[in-house]
Amino acid sequence: MTIQDAPSTVDAPWPVGLLSAKIKGWIDRLGSVWVEGEITQWGVSGGNVYGKLKDLDADATVGFTVWSSVKAKLPADLKQGDRVIALVKPNYWVKGGTLTMQVFEMRHVGLGDLLERLERLRVQLRSEGLFDASRKKPLPFLPNMIGLVTGRDSDAEKDVLRNAQLRWPAVQFRIEYAAVQGDRAVSEVTAGIRSLDADPEVDVIIVARGGGDFQNLLVFSDETLVRAAAACETPLISAIGHEADRPLLDDVADLRASTPTDAAKRVVPDVAEELALVQQSRGRIQTRLTGLLRTEIDRLEQVRSRPSLANPQSLIDARAEELGRYVSRSTELLERVVERALNQVGELRGHLRALSPQRTLDRGYAIAQLPDGSALRSAEDAPGGTRLLLTLAVGTVTSTVDAPHT
Repeated sequence: MTIQDAPSTVDAPWPVGLLSAKIKGWIDRLGSVWVEGEITQWGVSGGNVYGKLKDLDADATVGFTVWSSVKAKLPADLKQGDRVIALVKPNYWVKGGTLTMQVFEMRHVGLGDLLERLERLRVQLRSEGLFDASRKKPLPFLPNMIGLVTGRDSDAEKDVLRNAQLRWPAVQFRIEYAAVQGDRAVSEVTAGIRSLDADPEVDVIIVARGGGDFQNLLVFSDETLVRAAAACETPLISAIGHEADRPLLDDVADLRASTPTDAAKRVVPDVAEELALVQQSRGRIQTRLTGLLRTEIDRLEQVRSRPSLANPQSLIDARAEELGRYVSRSTELLERVVERALNQVGELRGHLRALSPQRTLDRGYAIAQLPDGSALRSAEDAPGGTRLLLTLAVGTVTSTVDAPHT
């Protein structure tokens, strides 16, 4: 058994060269394969191209080499940020212990393929309601703190800051710098949005980029970034600045601005315009109040000019005579009522006197009462010896019954 076939053990380890040779043999057996990815590095040295190719979805990157003889056959417009498909053969360099991909062919991913993928994602997000107008949050009238996600020292940053501060000098910014193209763009822009959204002082967020070609703008259609923007609680403005190819960020944002400058104008009111509106409002209020005061003054003058207020005593004098007549009439009517009542009382008194027991006694009759006070009605009730009390017309006398009468 040769050393190449012997297993590696602690007592018989492989030489590094043998390990490298075995690795190279395994890799060589893979052969040539077609791969798809995004060019994140493209550098030319000595006529050869040395670059990196990143997976479109996963966090995976490989290096590649394009020899000068092959480079002449590739499209001349290949550059960093392009999405491509490439025919590559893995090549393990034994001396340096590095793995690279030798490129034999490379071409742009068909625009139709990209658009188809983008459209499928657009349909999916729309079906989830992420584009619905009901989800759009209103922008604050005058934000105290604006969050900005953009490239460092970019024209987009300068446009937003300059135009916002020209319109309202006191406005403040909190900036999260991020790559706006390349392999770091999705993660950095997404992190910037989430960081600003978590800041309670930030009132509104602007994601700004100064336009670009279709492939460079695909960063802003990445599903991870778009969903982070959709989940943002703070109102978010998309200011990518590209009319022809709208990234998906434009659809989920609460407001789409055509350019970074437009975003600044939409989110910050113009102090001069607002002062003019204040002056106009003050003028309208003053005119309105003046009109109301004049109306009330005229009404007050009309009230004051009435005779009853001009000479209050005249109102009293006019009613005094009428009141006197009413008092006299009331007195007269009351006297008549009293007189009729007195006559009726006199008549009733006469009737009462005519029917009273006193009148009967006055005619010589007497009322006999037994000792118990009851009136004597029958002779049988007064046997002999019964004492009687006799009530006469004037006074009373007592008597004794001698013997009962039959």
